[in-house]
Amino acid sequence: MNPRVVTVTPGDDYTLSLVFTNGEKGTYDCHDLLDHGVFKELRDKSYFKQVRAEHGSIAWPHEQDICPDTLYLDSRKESV
Repeated sequence: MNPRVVTVTPGDDYTLSLVFTNGEKGTYDCHDLLDHGVFKELRDKSYFKQVRAEHGSIAWPHEQDICPDTLYLDSRKESV
């Protein structure tokens, strides 16, 4: 099982700064989601910034979420 999300901080550019259970930090770019189905609501930056860490993943108030494995595998990790 891949590490899970501990904290999430939204950026002004539709990115998410993530900290995982193994201590790694990464950045996940949400741009590719903004034109698809329920994720279109994320275009509203004030709504996008309401993201929260929940159950090892992330979610928004209207229950949009992203698979924790996707967040870990597709995030750009910070170099140590």
